[in-house]
Amino acid sequence: MDILSIIGLILALNAILVGAVLKGAGLMALVSAAAFMIVVVGTMAAIFIQTPLSVMRRALRIFPWVMRPPVRDGKLLIAKIVEWSHIARKQGLLGLEMMIDSEDDEFVQKALQLVVDGTEPENISSVMYVDLNMRESADTTAAKVFEGMGVYSPTLGIIGAVLGLMAVLQNLADPSKLGHGIAAAFTATVYGIGLANLFFLPVAAKLKVIIARQTQFREMVVDGMLCIAQGENPRAIEAKLQGYLH
Repeated sequence: MDILSIIGLILALNAILVGAVLKGAGLMALVSAAAFMIVVVGTMAAIFIQTPLSVMRRALRIFPWVMRPPVRDGKLLIAKIVEWSHIARKQGLLGLEMMIDSEDDEFVQKALQLVVDGTEPENISSVMYVDLNMRESADTTAAKVFEGMGVYSPTLGIIGAVLGLMAVLQNLADPSKLGHGIAAAFTATVYGIGLANLFFLPVAAKLKVIIARQTQFREMVVDGMLCIAQGENPRAIEAKLQGYLH
């Protein structure tokens, strides 16, 4: 569980709610069905038009990473690779075959299988880096869905404010409605800018950091497998892979 994400979301909510109270606007000033429809529903409509279904599914699948990032223990991976290198030197590459099914990560399984099959190091590198790049590209594209929502929501907030002011201008003959109407008009702006800067854009940025870590982990896997395939010394392999932990 990512404690910083939880704290951040709680602080973001309190920043708006407590801020509204301290400024004297009150909590009810933030309640507006019209603003919700224009900003939230409008943002969803825009992102649905922009995004292919497969990318949207991927975005929803990786969204929980904000709270619960995938576990990637670099030290444990190095220990495993060093152990595998010892096995390969003693029993040959076929000695690693029993290790494949014990791994949960598809990427690690695929790399191990290539090594066990006696694939040339150049081919292992080519195959695994294609896989790595495609996974990174798919995840990054999915993360940009939230970035897109962060772009659309402020604009829709402005549209909501304009529509609210249009309604106010239609009631200039009744001064008693002007103050309430103007306040309600700007509620949509608060929704749009608040959601963009306190939720959508931070979520996108957090996902990109997690994706970068995943890519680094997979690069470590590829380098480790290449070292094993080339028969390098286990100590040299460990020293090389330790560089990824800095």
